[in-house]
Amino acid sequence: MSFLNSLILVILIFAVYYGGSWLYYYLRARQLGGALEEEEFESTMRKAQLIDLREKKYFDSGHILGARNLPYTQLKMLATELRPDLPVYLYEQGSSLSVRAALKLKKKGFTSVKWLKHGYSEWNGKTKKTTKI
Repeated sequence: MSFLNSLILVILIFAVYYGGSWLYYYLRARQLGGALEEEEFESTMRKAQLIDLREKKYFDSGHILGARNLPYTQLKMLATELRPDLPVYLYEQGSSLSVRAALKLKKKGFTSVKWLKHGYSEWNGKTKKTTKI
């Protein structure tokens, strides 16, 4: 097998893997039905536990007013800090981590888990920056 054929095979394997992964999470997101547009998210978020899934340095540089920082990388360990009987609203820079986090929380017994459809990068509502002293 030539080098070029091997390279094409490796690229093809990566493309199939990432395409399959994207399709899986896309279908799971549709199945969960938790994506909210900004207007609905903003109007109902005060009745929910608002969670920013980004790492602390991104949270400190700006976050939605009223949000708690619970990084996705620590979600499994810190999910016990959340109440399963209250709605949970998630957001991050985009929406792929939010879908993954929603799946994890659903497995842990959370009944109402929603996420910001286009993520923080498209957010136009009130924000807050954490100031360091």
